[in-house]
Amino acid sequence: MGTPQFAVAPLKLLLEEGFNICAVITAPDRPVGRGQKIAQSDVKKFAAEHGINVLQPISLKDPEFIARLKAINAHLFIVVAFRMLPQAVWSLPKLGTFNLHASLLPMYRGAAPINWAIINGESKSGVTTFFIDDKIDTGKILFREECKIEESDNAGDLHDKLMEMGAKLVVKTAEALIIGVASAVEQQNGAQLKIAPKLSKESGAINWALPCTEILNLIRGLSPYPTAYTVLKNDQKSIPVKIFEAVACKSPSSLTIGEIETDNKNYLRVGCKKGSLKIKSLQAAGKKRLTIKEFLAGLRDAQSYHFSSKPKNNE
Repeated sequence: MGTPQFAVAPLKLLLEEGFNICAVITAPDRPVGRGQKIAQSDVKKFAAEHGINVLQPISLKDPEFIARLKAINAHLFIVVAFRMLPQAVWSLPKLGTFNLHASLLPMYRGAAPINWAIINGESKSGVTTFFIDDKIDTGKILFREECKIEESDNAGDLHDKLMEMGAKLVVKTAEALIIGVASAVEQQNGAQLKIAPKLSKESGAINWALPCTEILNLIRGLSPYPTAYTVLKNDQKSIPVKIFEAVACKSPSSLTIGEIETDNKNYLRVGCKKGSLKIKSLQAAGKKRLTIKEFLAGLRDAQSYHFSSKPKNNE
């Protein structure tokens, strides 16, 4: 059971390792983009290419869907980046239902663990398999594996590392459950646990009054998608921009918050509460992503602009 590319890697490896995949459950096809063209999930595309039976229920509580699941009679359900399952579903298989989560549970329960780990400046992340229960990401842990977060990693980099690591952990977990050697351990709850809620539009707004390291972590944690954003302004123009890459300059800076320093050719630096940031790549609204050199080549009087500290939602 899964939907995005992150779920394709474990499905592919399970097939390669000789597991009998009875069916794939994924999200219904939906319209995407400006043209609202109907699109299939990454998991559905892969399953169709490999002749796997695909189910796309609108409601996971639909009696007809549950009856079809019972008829398939799978020994094990595996969930990767999917919806919350009702008990009527996860309680069906005799070996249980386990989930792959992209964090070291119980840390970063929630929808966006990869993003929040980087946004919060963590030095490590990882993957966890656990039995699903009636709450979100709280079931008994089966296996965990750690992954170092490099200072240069953005969310896309960490996603790819955890996707590969997670695929192997799914296979390891399935094998252990099938031969009966897996042991499940209760998760420990505590006041220090950090969560990973779904990202909102406001999550990406850059506040230049924060220290440069915190802003850089936000940019890394939201790159390449959905990206951190701000507004470039002068007396005549207001340009919404997404920032993909930057470098923190921790040494004291004479720049005020949001103030720009640039040679109009090769570099652009912006003042923060502590230190400054050199912007490496960005994208103006309606344009393509550019290096800072490419961007400055098309911007007149760059030194007349500043970055707005608190961009409005409609900007």
